Amino acid sequence: MLLHVCCAPDATVAVERLRMAKIEPVLFFYNPNIEPEEEFDRRLQAVVKLSQLCNLKLIALEKGKEEWHKSVADFLNLGERSKRCEECIRHRLIVTAQFASDMGYGVFATTLTTSPKKDAKLINSIGAELEKQFKISYMPSDFKKKDGFLRSVQLSRELGLYRQNYCGCLRSLQEREEKNALRARQR
Repeated sequence: MLLHVCCAPDATVAVERLRMAKIEPVLFFYNPNIEPEEEFDRRLQAVVKLSQLCNLKLIALEKGKEEWHKSVADFLNLGERSKRCEECIRHRLIVTAQFASDMGYGVFATTLTTSPKKDAKLINSIGAELEKQFKISYMPSDFKKKDGFLRSVQLSRELGLYRQNYCGCLRSLQEREEKNALRARQR
């Protein structure tokens, strides 16, 4: 199985649950949405650390920023859980499905469903579309269920993994900063 990894914290619970199901995933880090560059590097290093701690193979693609920007260009001003996010997820899963198909993997999945800010139903519907398009199985999931997100927080602490405080793109960082400023003014 090729497991698209958005970040190390979200991957912790996915890896734990897949291993309980006797599935040994190969981690696939493809996230050209993550900006700035320093943030991308921190997240990639956290995934490298997780792969080493869990003794899992990691494939990291550090290209694709231009293609990603094209896929979301018309939606950059939209907020979290909007068409912008949908197209961002779609782009990353298309690349994952294509890579999995090209490399002979039988199934692909994503850790994106760990986050409470992500719509697992939407993510799984995109995965199902790509399953047909690329002739490869997609494993639907909702890793946040059964306290999955809380478990990811716990595992991240135990493993000493970097936890980010925004989704990844500059717009999500801006939204986070705006919310923090509003909270500070309300105090």
